[in-house]
Amino acid sequence: MLTPAGVLHAFANKEPDGTELALQALLEGDRTLDAAGWAEKSAAAPAIATQALEQGWVQVLQRPLQGPDAKLDDFLQHVIASLSGERKVVLASEGGFCLGRTGVDQDEADALSAAAADYSDFAALQARRGWQGATRYVSFHTDAEFLLPSFSFIPFWVDGAGYWLVLAGEPLLNNPALVELLWGIKEAGTRFTAHAGS
Repeated sequence: MLTPAGVLHAFANKEPDGTELALQALLEGDRTLDAAGWAEKSAAAPAIATQALEQGWVQVLQRPLQGPDAKLDDFLQHVIASLSGERKVVLASEGGFCLGRTGVDQDEADALSAAAADYSDFAALQARRGWQGATRYVSFHTDAEFLLPSFSFIPFWVDGAGYWLVLAGEPLLNNPALVELLWGIKEAGTRFTAHAGS
């Protein structure tokens, strides 16, 4: 199963490489995979398994886990709340739409979502200029000591769609809720694709 660090690595790029795609395959389906099941989903899995364990991207489970079974809207606010020390979180689309929120009112969520879209545009511009430093995480501080951010913006991509997590206060990313969130988004997209194709 992916760890929170594995999720951040696997879903960090709009166009994932072979290793990232192999890691993403662990979140396909309604249950965790064993080694054979992972190899069926991704031919690259056996080649990267040792590296993935050493890097802390995956962990071995003693028994299978059931994936998120609820509709994304039903569990989203409960899952994302635990990712922020202040329990204030917004999930935004790359285009600036608020997809979910907890602990913040709708006006603030909309403003933070718009800020995420603006930052997406800024990061893309800097990447075109040759500087990749703006394409990852960003935190904003209100105190000159830079000890604790007021907000942190974390980008990720699922099946080509861009998202931003906007977290107030201390970001608590080393959290199984991050894995559950990405698994839920990935499964929601799979269900939508299956229904759209029927």
